[in-house]
Amino acid sequence: MPTPTPSVLVFDVNETLVDIDALAPLFGKLFGDRRVLREWFAQLIMYSMTVTLTDNYVDFPTLANGVLRMLGDAYQVNVTDDDLDGLRTGLLTMPAHPDAADGLSSLRNHGFRLATLTNSPPNPNGPTALQHSGLAGFFEQQLSVDSCGAFKPSREVYRYVCETLSVSPGECMMVAAHPWDLLGAQSVGFTAALLTRPGNPPLPVGGLPQPDFVVSDVRQLAERLVARSG
Repeated sequence: MPTPTPSVLVFDVNETLVDIDALAPLFGKLFGDRRVLREWFAQLIMYSMTVTLTDNYVDFPTLANGVLRMLGDAYQVNVTDDDLDGLRTGLLTMPAHPDAADGLSSLRNHGFRLATLTNSPPNPNGPTALQHSGLAGFFEQQLSVDSCGAFKPSREVYRYVCETLSVSPGECMMVAAHPWDLLGAQSVGFTAALLTRPGNPPLPVGGLPQPDFVVSDVRQLAERLVARSG
């Protein structure tokens, strides 16, 4: 049975639309190895899930700073307040992936509704990473899990999207660079598109839902969905 064409595309932000590799110089300076960025991000996601499963909540930047301090202790590296400030600033100023604007423009011009759902909270003191990247104008809603007090992939956050946009899960496709995010969305009835950003391949495990689309970037996703919509 063919995958239905969604009318609403819900995009993850960090790594999916904006490039977290922009943070690599900070990790290179601190740890002497830019690849520690990936360890930090993996630990950050693991602890965000743990926080949710244990009915706790702190916002994503607070948790990000805590995980950086924890890695500093593990590697016997002194993480200063200036380093934490640098991470906060970096999280708010990551650039857009070069394919994002073209792909989003095509999708919007062909009638798809576009929204975002991110673990990052709103920024009361200035632009968010999405706004700083120049991509915010493509989206009718910029939603954060902060409104739910739970991180992805909790089912609650995907249901919150549907309630906010007044749509059913079957009308929505989650677009993300992370299979764990897609599994959460699929668990409530979304379809799913995986963007295979560097370091983010599919999870080939039998018995688990697989993405409906696996594409390299937003441009390719737009080409596939526009062709399918006729």
